[in-house]
Amino acid sequence: MKRTLLTLSAVGLALYASLGAVLAHAQGATEYDQVEKGRYLSTLGDCAACHTAPGGKPFAGGVAINTPFGKLVAPNITPDDETGLGKWTFDDFQRVMSEGRGPGGYHLYGAMPYTAYTKVSEEDNRAIWTYLQTLDPVDHLVVANQLPFPFNQRFTLWGWNLLNFDKGEFEPNPEKSAEWNRGAYLVEGLGHCGTCHTPKNLIGGDKSSQFLEGSVVDDWYAPDITADPHKGIGAWSEQDLVDYLSTGKNRFDIASGPMAEEVEHSSQYWNEDDLRAVATYLKDGRNADAQAPTPLAAEDPRMVSGGEIYADRCAGCHTPNGAGVEGLFPRLADTALVNGDSAASLMRVVLAGSRAGATDAAPTAPSMPAFAWNLSDEEISNVLTFVRNTWGNAAAPVSPSDVAEMRETLEQH
Repeated sequence: MKRTLLTLSAVGLALYASLGAVLAHAQGATEYDQVEKGRYLSTLGDCAACHTAPGGKPFAGGVAINTPFGKLVAPNITPDDETGLGKWTFDDFQRVMSEGRGPGGYHLYGAMPYTAYTKVSEEDNRAIWTYLQTLDPVDHLVVANQLPFPFNQRFTLWGWNLLNFDKGEFEPNPEKSAEWNRGAYLVEGLGHCGTCHTPKNLIGGDKSSQFLEGSVVDDWYAPDITADPHKGIGAWSEQDLVDYLSTGKNRFDIASGPMAEEVEHSSQYWNEDDLRAVATYLKDGRNADAQAPTPLAAEDPRMVSGGEIYADRCAGCHTPNGAGVEGLFPRLADTALVNGDSAASLMRVVLAGSRAGATDAAPTAPSMPAFAWNLSDEEISNVLTFVRNTWGNAAAPVSPSDVAEMRETLEQH
């Protein structure tokens, strides 16, 4: 009997040890899954764009953000105790994401897009937080608030929030599909697309009634991405959107400037389901019945001059009929960006040139040469006016003073 009891005890201990090993393995797998989920979500939200400086350590901060009111610098979000988030709790992080308030209750500036992140679920925030805790701590002190007086006084932000901030997690629309709601959650929340693509009011808040209708950011035009068929993505198919986000190019456009960086560092890594969800949501957007304006007459002197310059300087790559070469030289004919309310990106690219982003799926990064050195302000304004009113395009003319202002801005940079 005693031997039987000893045998049973040994079996029990073995089973207990095996169960413990299984539970430990399961817990490890769960923690790994949580970290990987957080890694993916931080990539989806393109956190590195603001929190990783060129040549700097990952997420150690230092990226300057130029605002109409002065300069802000993105902080260190590694788990360093002294200069990062090492002494923060998850509740501190959740409050930043959902309320725009730091530990102790201080207000964050809207350059940190908590006005969009407030829609992110607490579950997703916890995954991001878990991932951030796995980063190497980096001792890198960042002075985030470099605004001049009185904008450097954070207490004024309570009024800004009163006018521009609606707190609350994303609420699914029961009349829409799960895919549509996932797309809405990403665009309106963690993807914070409106931060660049929505026009701003005089104090830097989003004009909510014009959500995603285009805005100028750092002298680039983040175009209209509503369903407007003339100056938005109405003519794009869902596959066009998926192609653009995953490769940086499609039959209509090639990403440049900040959008090229977003594709390089973020959207090329989104999974297929999320890409299609975003495409579904955007294609079901507003302004689908918007009408195109009347283009300038071909006999207009600016059009005549611009056409001659285009034939001499532009047609070799973009082709005489503006069709471009898909994947290499952007199409200009009947194209949303060309028809946009602002010609900022067009002026910038002609003056300073540009290089497209390179992705794993499309590693070739075609470039555009600069013409500031041999085209005058009037010549550039005329050729852009021609392009914006030819081949199905119709948009406001570009003035020489617009080009001169952009030239001066680029020289200052």
